[in-house]
Amino acid sequence: MNTQNFNLSKYLKDKENIIEAYLNNILLHFDQQRELVKAMRHSLMAGGKRLRPILAIAAAEAVGGNFRLALPVACAIEMIHTYSLIHDDLPAIDNDDLRRGVPTCHKAFSEATAILAGDALLTHAFKIVSKPEQIKLKLNQDKFAKSEQPIFEIFPDKLVLLDLVNLISDAAGVDGMVEGQMMDMAGVSFINNALPYSNNLNLQSEVDSPFQSGSFKSDISLKMDYLKRLHHLKTGRMIIASVQAGAISVGVMPNYNLNATEQFVIEQCGNITNKFGAETFNLLTLYAENIGLAFQVTDDILNVEGDPSIMGKAAGSDKLNDKLTFPTLLGLEESKKFAAKLVDGAIESLNMLPLDFQERTLPLKAIAQYILNRNK
Repeated sequence: MNTQNFNLSKYLKDKENIIEAYLNNILLHFDQQRELVKAMRHSLMAGGKRLRPILAIAAAEAVGGNFRLALPVACAIEMIHTYSLIHDDLPAIDNDDLRRGVPTCHKAFSEATAILAGDALLTHAFKIVSKPEQIKLKLNQDKFAKSEQPIFEIFPDKLVLLDLVNLISDAAGVDGMVEGQMMDMAGVSFINNALPYSNNLNLQSEVDSPFQSGSFKSDISLKMDYLKRLHHLKTGRMIIASVQAGAISVGVMPNYNLNATEQFVIEQCGNITNKFGAETFNLLTLYAENIGLAFQVTDDILNVEGDPSIMGKAAGSDKLNDKLTFPTLLGLEESKKFAAKLVDGAIESLNMLPLDFQERTLPLKAIAQYILNRNK
């Protein structure tokens, strides 16, 4: 992979600025003096990597599309991600004091306000995806002003928007991120205790555990399967959805969506065709599955050896809370090797795309390397 001439820092900053501007305009639709809006702004505009919306943008660009078609869903995904962080930080779950370098929402406001701010971000995200034309910015903050302008200049066809609503609701919900959060809470103290019984956890790993021997799976191997499943749901599903959403927004679909979006592809996507549609979608999904798990492996590593002043959150909390993590199962060095293997797999999946895609996939490849080498 030759990404030496690609300036990832500039790419991330440019796209981050775009996302920040749209998120700010979304919030400016509301009265800024409302306590609920203040709490939403506190968490949503506290910075962060904006990795998920940037992945959506990069995926749209990778297939030759206009990334602005992906901006509604990209913003919605970041709002859903922020809601999940607000709720993760609550006393009933992780009980964290710091997030993105500022006090967590329940510390800055109140626990009840934080819960409702998360609820509001999650709910409004689906309005943005389903009706982006209704998301408007008041030209001044006079509450009696009637002059408004749409925030999103262009957006996908209604059928595509419906597919996007389905995609992110599934990724964020009962069989996605929320179930992963439940598994994370249940996973405390697994280091020294047995797994909870469940006949439908679907723990079989796609990648064999290093502790597996023949048909026998050791206790550590079972815990490794549980950990992979947990993070596929809690972290991976929304990262996968981000990449998929970017591709879907510009007309690259899995096979079952081709007929519904054929007219949209012809009219709005210009040089995008579905000649490689299903194959392209599947390879992008494989890329996202790998970086989604790699992201969590590096997150676990940073919780052990990261610098809190750089990360903007506490280190060492996983050990303090007796959490099941990759370093506790594999050790630090093996965890780093595992993350590198996942990133190699992600990049290889992009290398399998047609040759005319390769230059456009440089941002995605560089982001994969960034995930492996990040310090926050």
